[in-house]
Amino acid sequence: MEEYLEIVDATDKVIGLGKRSFIHEVGCLHRAVHIFVFNLEGKLFLQKRAPNKDQHPDKWTSSASGHVDPKETYEKAAYRELKEELALEVPLKKVFKVNACKETDGEHVVLYEAQTDFLPFPNRAEISEAKFYTLEEIQNMIEENQEAFTPSFIYLFKLYQERDS
Repeated sequence: MEEYLEIVDATDKVIGLGKRSFIHEVGCLHRAVHIFVFNLEGKLFLQKRAPNKDQHPDKWTSSASGHVDPKETYEKAAYRELKEELALEVPLKKVFKVNACKETDGEHVVLYEAQTDFLPFPNRAEISEAKFYTLEEIQNMIEENQEAFTPSFIYLFKLYQERDS
C-alpha cells in the first residue's frame, strides 16, 4: 500500500495530501528529516541506499532519513526513522532546517544529529552498506566521486560543515 504525504507550500504550510509517487513525479513540495549519527570518535555513520529504492538507489546518504508522515512532527519522524533504519533510540539534537529546493528534491528538511557509543544495526531492506567515516574522508569521497552520493546529502553535509565557519 502506497504511503500518503502532506503537500506543503514554500513556507512549509500544509496545502494538501498526496500519494508519494504522485508527489515525486509532479514535484510537489513535501517534508523530510535527515539524521547524522556520530560515534564517540566523531566519525559520521553513512548508509548506502538499497538498489531497490525508487529514488537514488545505490547512493551514499545520511545515517538515516525519511519522509515526515501526515500529522507527524519533524522530531517524531526523526526518532521513527532512526529506529526503523538503524534500530537506534538515542537523543537527537536539531541542527538546522532548510527550505525545499532542487538539491533536496523539493523537500523541506530538518537535520538532526546524535552521538552514541551504540552500534547502528542497519535495516537490510533499506540499506545495502554502511560505515563510519571521518568528515575529512567523506569530503574526499565526495570530491572524488560526487555521483556516489545523494544530492541532498551533499547539500546538507556542505551546510553542516559551513555552519561553524
